[in-house]
Amino acid sequence: MKGIFPIDKFKTLATPFYYYDTALLRDTLRIISEQLAKHEGFIMHYAVKANANPKILGIIAQAGFGADCVSGGEIRAALNAGFPASKIVYAGVGKSDWEINLGLDNDIFCFNVESIPELEIINELAGEKGKKANVAFRINPDVGAHTHANITTGLAENKFGIALGDIENVIEEASKMENIVFKGLHFHIGSQILDMGDFEALCNRINDIQNFMDKRHVKIENINVGGGLGVSYDHPNRQPVPDFAAYFDTYANHLHLRQGQSVHFELGRAVVAQMGSLITKTLYVKQGTHKKFCIVDGGMTDLIRPALYHAFHKIENISSDEENETYDVVGPICESSDVFAKAIDLNKCYRGDLIALRSAGAYGEIMASGYNCRPLPKGYTSDEL
Repeated sequence: MKGIFPIDKFKTLATPFYYYDTALLRDTLRIISEQLAKHEGFIMHYAVKANANPKILGIIAQAGFGADCVSGGEIRAALNAGFPASKIVYAGVGKSDWEINLGLDNDIFCFNVESIPELEIINELAGEKGKKANVAFRINPDVGAHTHANITTGLAENKFGIALGDIENVIEEASKMENIVFKGLHFHIGSQILDMGDFEALCNRINDIQNFMDKRHVKIENINVGGGLGVSYDHPNRQPVPDFAAYFDTYANHLHLRQGQSVHFELGRAVVAQMGSLITKTLYVKQGTHKKFCIVDGGMTDLIRPALYHAFHKIENISSDEENETYDVVGPICESSDVFAKAIDLNKCYRGDLIALRSAGAYGEIMASGYNCRPLPKGYTSDEL
């Protein structure tokens, strides 16, 4: 849908670049806020790893959400963007000492802890500062998700989290530590999940764990269910905003909360994916033996998801209204995997045509690299164009 893009302004910019529709972002944030308000104790932390563009982070912080960080750099980015430290949670299977100290120095809300050795280090570093660290234990619920294997995180063989059978022991160890305050349990089963049944399965597992803990008189103040809600990569125009009502209602209907418990969510992709597009320019149209190539100046260094996951992004020629032709859309990187799509229909392409790869607001700009000594793509918002 070419009308959503300021094409004349695009022509003045060096490609490739990311374009962010901030009107759609704000609409998405408004809908999330409205859905959260329907459920007492539901709290949202934006997953910074999806997109850490400072302008985007600033808009999300202004909406009043917290931040879910997985590195010290993300903690700094969140603080710089205006997220209150009291709403920052810090997860990650390998937290360095400096990153833990950064969280302690800023009194972040909670560390999501993934092992006893990590817990011991947090206790030690907090003790050196005369502080107490709030922690939640990331539990591996051994719940599968109907998504790509590389973005499934809740199975027993994944590297993330503490094994189900070790919960009681970990909580007991924490109770012996002077500088640790147990705040709750953390879960995350994967990403790009569209089947609400996967989240129901997580709720059922959490219910079983809570029942187990009740019998041992263990009070759990916070339940963090992670994120994972997917978006429509096939139809970004028809479904620009994910079904947040169904997502939050699933937890409201299936998660059996105790009095006073809070539920924390860590959505990333669902918040920002649809508002972003990678804009690239056609360099050459090449006729092969059996196919035609649209060679563009953007590549896997700018958007790695197709090469990494064989991910699909809807691709549009936003410069042309001519009849469709079939192309392989490929980039300039010296790798055979630098392919955005094969055998797709686009309006007839010419040198200089602008090509939009849609639904690229999540895991696009943030994962860009300088391979082949290429410059990182810039990100522009509709507010500034």
